Amino acid sequence: MTDGAPAREALPASAAEVVARVVANLELAVRVPRETLELCVLALLGQGHLIIEDFPGVGKTLLAKSLARSLHLSFSRLQFTPDLLPTDVTGVNVFNQRTNEFEFKPGPVFANVLLVDEINRASPKTQSALLEAMQEAQVTIDGDTYPLERPFLVIATQNPIEYEGTYPLPEAQLDRFTLRLSLGYPPLAEEARMLAEQTTDPPLERLEAVADREDVLAAIDEARSVFVEDSVARYVVALARHTRANPRLALGASPRAGIALLRTAKARAIAAGRSYVLPDDVRAVATAVLSHRLIVAPEARAAGFQAEDAVGEALEHTPVPA
Repeated sequence: MTDGAPAREALPASAAEVVARVVANLELAVRVPRETLELCVLALLGQGHLIIEDFPGVGKTLLAKSLARSLHLSFSRLQFTPDLLPTDVTGVNVFNQRTNEFEFKPGPVFANVLLVDEINRASPKTQSALLEAMQEAQVTIDGDTYPLERPFLVIATQNPIEYEGTYPLPEAQLDRFTLRLSLGYPPLAEEARMLAEQTTDPPLERLEAVADREDVLAAIDEARSVFVEDSVARYVVALARHTRANPRLALGASPRAGIALLRTAKARAIAAGRSYVLPDDVRAVATAVLSHRLIVAPEARAAGFQAEDAVGEALEHTPVPA
């Protein structure tokens, strides 16, 4: 560490305890690996958004609802379809004959946690309605701007095997998602337990909040103030630059990807009760943050090379700061 670095003091237990309580609460209802649940909470603390790419029926909706309920946050769900309009997402001005004025009717985007099911089934025009909300936490309708309440988390889902009648997300929109996750199928014992629970006493129905909005906002502010040594910041840049120089990639990680990686690493640091970021924080979240932003060259893709492989190469060949 440099001489100008602050003393390595643990953060007040509140932020780390909030993360631990929420993850433990999610485990009561969602049968996925603990690391995946932790990444969901880190995305929220890093003021990011999630895209979950997995098969139907593995618990994506349950995860989103459980997260909102665990933190006593407002929840909204949108099923994206080809006929969905941008105003169905953001809201619309409606003429009130009694007052002889237009009134704004907020859309589903005005929630703390917004679940967008099958985001690639809506037209690009409707998909783009989320861009301003995700990037700037606001919505502009007919020239008027309406802020969204913090925290604001978009959880979008995609089916990785069914592409008929879909509109693939452009790279610019994928880049707005902080992390891409996959829930996967649970182990045999966990799946049997899940079947028994869901057919008798669904855990979501008795799930209670273990924190509130103010706790989340305090943890977000703490994550923002986590110290990052210059060598760690340069390490993040070096990882991104390694992907840009990879000949098997048509597109490497953008500067926005580096920002997302560092924000998530800072959130992981506070979850561990630290006021500073370690290189291990960066390495632990790099694949989830970077892989969906990389475009593999056609010939490399034909040979079986994947974006995750490119992130692994960057982690392997980029010197880790001491």
